[in-house]
Amino acid sequence: MANEIKVWNKVMSAALKLPGVAVDREKFLRSALKKYCCDSQVQTAIDRGTAGFVPNKLLDKIAASVIKSHTKKVTILSAAMGVPGGWATLGTIPTDIAQFYYHVFVVAQKLAYIYGYPDMRDEKGNLSEGATNLLTVFVGVMTGVAIAAKTLQELGKKLQQEFMKKLPEYALSNGTLQIAVRKIAKKVGMELSKNGISEGIGKVIPIVSGLISGALTYRSFKPQAQRLGMTLHNTMLLLPQHSSAIQEEKVEEIDYQELPPDLPNS
Repeated sequence: MANEIKVWNKVMSAALKLPGVAVDREKFLRSALKKYCCDSQVQTAIDRGTAGFVPNKLLDKIAASVIKSHTKKVTILSAAMGVPGGWATLGTIPTDIAQFYYHVFVVAQKLAYIYGYPDMRDEKGNLSEGATNLLTVFVGVMTGVAIAAKTLQELGKKLQQEFMKKLPEYALSNGTLQIAVRKIAKKVGMELSKNGISEGIGKVIPIVSGLISGALTYRSFKPQAQRLGMTLHNTMLLLPQHSSAIQEEKVEEIDYQELPPDLPNS
């Protein structure tokens, strides 16, 4: 187990070193909601979370936009550098892999904030160790690790109790959650190892053409991000503060026909 976890930790560490990986929750939500919500509604969403204060369809619309934007960025990156489909490594994490997971982490944070999570940064604006546990859970959900979805539901129950501003600290101190995170890290690390990331002798895997690589990235990143969005969406619906009695007139008319089918309307 240790080797697989170490592989994942190396990838995560490399991605977390890139500038801008920690998303400013307040700045992001204010920018995302200001076009559709009044000032008081935006502030309430920032102070108390979006559940019950922002219409579900608007949250789904914003999520779809975020996923679309980062899918485009990571696909361009992949096509240019030849990312998934064949990763070569000589005991270190290549820049392209770190940049790929940079987008994974950023989109995961944004989706979490859209669907009610508190800020995952510390007082210095950095992602704490507890936040990295949360990111591991999010990545596990994105890649289809069963225990990750169950763990996310358990985290959702904590959000039911209150809007936990110290959720990252909980993710660091809770023993049961720590065990789950290690299991998720092992699963994710195993998948990464299968795709060419290893700690041992440099095992070079042929890199496919940029065009094919970009296509593979598009076909993997987008549905994975949608899976996380759908899971967070469904978790939000269970929150006691969630209510369908939201004054829709505070939100502009939006065409939701372009929403991806994986993100259900409410």
